[in-house]
Amino acid sequence: MSVGQDVLPLARPVLGAAEEQAVLEVLRSGQLSLGPRIAAFERGFAQRLGVAHASAVSSGTAGLHLALRAAGVQGGDEVVTSPFSFVASANSVLFEQARPVFADIDPVTLNLDAQAAAAAITPRTTAILPVHIFGYPADLPAFEALALPLVEDACEALGAVHADGRAVGARGHPAVFGFYANKQLTTGEGGMVTTGDAAVKKRVDAERNQGRAPDMDWLDHDRLGFNYRISDLHAALGIAQLERLDAMLADRARVAGLYRDALEELERERGLGLPCPDLEGNRRGWFVFVVQVPPADDRDAVSAALRARGVQSKPYLPAIHLLSFYRERFGHRAGEFPVCEDVAARSLALPFFPELQEGQVARVAEALAHALEG
Repeated sequence: MSVGQDVLPLARPVLGAAEEQAVLEVLRSGQLSLGPRIAAFERGFAQRLGVAHASAVSSGTAGLHLALRAAGVQGGDEVVTSPFSFVASANSVLFEQARPVFADIDPVTLNLDAQAAAAAITPRTTAILPVHIFGYPADLPAFEALALPLVEDACEALGAVHADGRAVGARGHPAVFGFYANKQLTTGEGGMVTTGDAAVKKRVDAERNQGRAPDMDWLDHDRLGFNYRISDLHAALGIAQLERLDAMLADRARVAGLYRDALEELERERGLGLPCPDLEGNRRGWFVFVVQVPPADDRDAVSAALRARGVQSKPYLPAIHLLSFYRERFGHRAGEFPVCEDVAARSLALPFFPELQEGQVARVAEALAHALEG
């Protein structure tokens, strides 16, 4: 079904006059890449989070790859990570010929369970890759206690805050944010690697640009690198979005609150699972609003019923280890990670973007109630 006026879309990027003006200024400047707006975007982003360094890259996936390289991951190594994530988190481990080793998730936060991760560590484990799933902070103190290098997948977690008051991405480990069109801040495509280590910043900056250090001649390269650059056009969008990020995050939190109120009865009477509330001082950076249909209901049938009423939804997310590639490559089978598999089978993303209004949320809730009755 195409998205028309009678269809409530799953997501919609928030772009306005400021973004349009920022892009026009870059076009008129004639410097579309390797220009001053990239560094300006990095400085603004680092300042926003309260972290020493930030490096803009072409995507969150590219950032994860570079961050894992900077953490020392090499061929034959193992990286413990979550099976409940977008596939890019696991794929980025494979880019270095290392192996993603999955561990089950916490049934409440849906993040990688620290005890399960500890049990998955072997002598070949080089790093741990926790995912701040759906914008909820992972238990970083528990992972830090494992005394292994950490790379944080914060691609969905801009605006999230840990219980100690530090922003997700500001603890000093390499942390990676994504700026795809449905994210809290969007540049269309793009990402950012944050770190407290100047040496990591220097390495990421060189490897994103074909392995060329900033002080080198433009045809001189002293290491393997990649074309993971972000353009000044994308950086200009990011700068404009940073300027109104507080308002966009507040609107997302407002919409999440509307959903909680509208779905409370379905949660209480039908067993619909809602995203966990903020716990023990942690604060979510709202990315999507994902519910879990009751065990007795068929998630795909519920999604089809919503679509029939003009409401888009999407299964979100699959269990990575059960994707065909991972089954065939590593022999994964159902039953390995029961919490993840149960959550993945029942999760459904509802329309969620800052401009959603109370009446639209009520329409989704009504359609969902009818779908669960059917």
